[in-house]
Amino acid sequence: MNHNRMRIALGLSAASVLAVAAPAFAQDGPASSDDEIIVTAQRENRSEVSRGGSLGALGDKAAEDVPFAIKSYNAALILNQQPQTLGQVLENDPSVRTTYGFGNAAEQFVIRGFSLAGDDVGLDGLYGIAPRQLIAPELYSSVQVLNGASAFLNGAAPGGSGLGGSVNLIPKRAGNDPLTRVTLNYTSSAHIGGSFDWSRRMGDNGEWGVRLNGVARRGDVSIDDEFRSTYTLGGAFDYDSGPLRLSLDLGFQRVRVAGLRHKVTVGTNAIPRVPKADANYSQPWTYTDLRDVFGVAKIEYDVADNAMLYASFGARDGMEDGIYGGITVLNATTGAATGNALYVPRTDNNEAAQAGMRVKLEGGGLTHEINVGASITWQVNRNAYDFLYGPGFAGFATNLYDTVEAPIPASALVGGDLNDPFPVSRTSLWSVFASDTIGLWEDRIFVTAGLRLQSITQKSYAYSDNILAGIVAGDRIGEYEDSGVTPVFGIVFKPIPFISLYANRMQGFEAPAPAPTTAGGLPVVNAGELFSPAKSTQYEAGAKFAYAGINASLAVFQIDRPRPSAVASTTVPGSVVYGLFGEQRNKGIELSIDGQLAEGLRLIAGGSIVDARLRRTQGGVNQGNRVPGVPKYTVNANVEWDVLDTGLTLTGRVVHTGEQAANDANTLHLPSWTRFDLGARYVAVVGGKPLTLRAGVDNVANKRYWASAFDAFRPDLLQGAPRTFKLSASIDLQ
Repeated sequence: MNHNRMRIALGLSAASVLAVAAPAFAQDGPASSDDEIIVTAQRENRSEVSRGGSLGALGDKAAEDVPFAIKSYNAALILNQQPQTLGQVLENDPSVRTTYGFGNAAEQFVIRGFSLAGDDVGLDGLYGIAPRQLIAPELYSSVQVLNGASAFLNGAAPGGSGLGGSVNLIPKRAGNDPLTRVTLNYTSSAHIGGSFDWSRRMGDNGEWGVRLNGVARRGDVSIDDEFRSTYTLGGAFDYDSGPLRLSLDLGFQRVRVAGLRHKVTVGTNAIPRVPKADANYSQPWTYTDLRDVFGVAKIEYDVADNAMLYASFGARDGMEDGIYGGITVLNATTGAATGNALYVPRTDNNEAAQAGMRVKLEGGGLTHEINVGASITWQVNRNAYDFLYGPGFAGFATNLYDTVEAPIPASALVGGDLNDPFPVSRTSLWSVFASDTIGLWEDRIFVTAGLRLQSITQKSYAYSDNILAGIVAGDRIGEYEDSGVTPVFGIVFKPIPFISLYANRMQGFEAPAPAPTTAGGLPVVNAGELFSPAKSTQYEAGAKFAYAGINASLAVFQIDRPRPSAVASTTVPGSVVYGLFGEQRNKGIELSIDGQLAEGLRLIAGGSIVDARLRRTQGGVNQGNRVPGVPKYTVNANVEWDVLDTGLTLTGRVVHTGEQAANDANTLHLPSWTRFDLGARYVAVVGGKPLTLRAGVDNVANKRYWASAFDAFRPDLLQGAPRTFKLSASIDLQ
């Protein structure tokens, strides 16, 4: 890292902030007016969690009225914490941990011990429309997290993940008050950028709304020689008058990551010591380029006071290009390793739609909310690959602690057309659903029951020619269509107004990913094979509390899921066969609490305990062992304190993750780790406008730690981020 450059950037940023803030102290206006502006800005700047959100087939619901665990993180939290990715927002959730995919920057999230891929993050209830791999969070008004299986609520996720929970992004829309906000920000060591947020309502009764957002930031981050740039633009247009509501949300995102510090594969019988917190063991020629254009159109119409029709349609055109890197440590003491790379060009064309009707009825001492509808998703993936491993897949020599800069290795295996990738998979999912939520005893009891019939069609195509089999690249080599019914049953009981007791039985429905080309570094003999959809089953019970600004919830759950794995091939030495050979059972307890504990003192906190075990393994090998990468427990706590009558807010966060197994045999483990973050923000008045200055430090102690061992096939370790300084200044001009 260039420390002189870091000091210069910090100095310039601090000087700029002080220069902008200076007029606040010379402001000649009524003190009470300034005080009112400051108090209002502090209140609107509160980082908060709301209990409720969109529940797919059931619509928008308050958490206390549904038998599921759901919460939403607001736009103020995103603005205050200055996250650059969705994963950094979800660091606030005690039940979620973030890791990467193979060699690239693709974030995936571990919820209740199961993976949620970036491909399966929802955008206003639709799958496949949000950007994959990395999502810039500034375009969204809330990030909603639903813990638990959700195949009935949202339909099956096309990527086959999300069995332990789902994430849904709600785009920003125009509010009732005009907004013109400009933000400048800096992240160490030299990442500088800015954003704007403009919102207006127009028309005689404010029926037309427009909101525009833009973000531009680039530069080196706190990991040595890791460069990131992000450019996003979003536009939200809506109409709300009488029974008709229309909206159109459009987005553009371009992201580049160069020199990504990738995961580390363990090729020895010991976990290597953690390198320096800011160390980077990647090669300078590794990169990821991502470009997405996406949008969602939505209509709602109230056909009566108690009946609504709705429909939405979304589409995404995505492009990726990158050389991804990786290393396998062969000597845990010295750090000696071999490196490799993979070049992947890819494009995606996705569409999704849903429509339905919601009717509310009342009579005979009962209330009913009936939901019927359908959804459909189409996805076309075009990609190719080039394994840059060199002759004999030998890779190149390097070292975890003293990285050797190597030339790009020669091709070892090529699949597809690298210059013009053709389709390698086509996926379509459709479903129809119906549910009824019955309210009894003056709506102190809600009983929800429903069914969703789901069908998945997948087609796979050959990457390369196979002369012996008479297959030409691009030929269809696999296809299946299968369907299943995923029921839901849940009950909510409110013995007193501020306590809800609940239970549910839900299922997950997944189209397992096609067999990959490699697993655990070995070739897969049935690469590209498609597998029939699999169901997971969840049982959950819990309690929720909401009183005097405090929200709390407690949940216990069990989820059983067929588990993909690779076993040694009996026909091709040195190869493996991939399939759904085992089962995974995750049992756990979750506790969360948030709200205002006292005047100006707010808390977002919680913890979870997950016992994830391997079951029904091949030949009983590793039977009963812990699932790799699933921490025994996790704990989070965020605190904000408004120092009274000063415009100053102090913030702090602690993130603690328990021990993790790092391989199926449970002979390797990652120790627990704890990270502390500190920050402050100050509201001043400049020209009668609120100016908010923010400063934060993540990982204050610059602790070095292995954050995650989550991976489908091998011990892959992700190192935690080093100490990171953040500064920003926002002024609301309207």
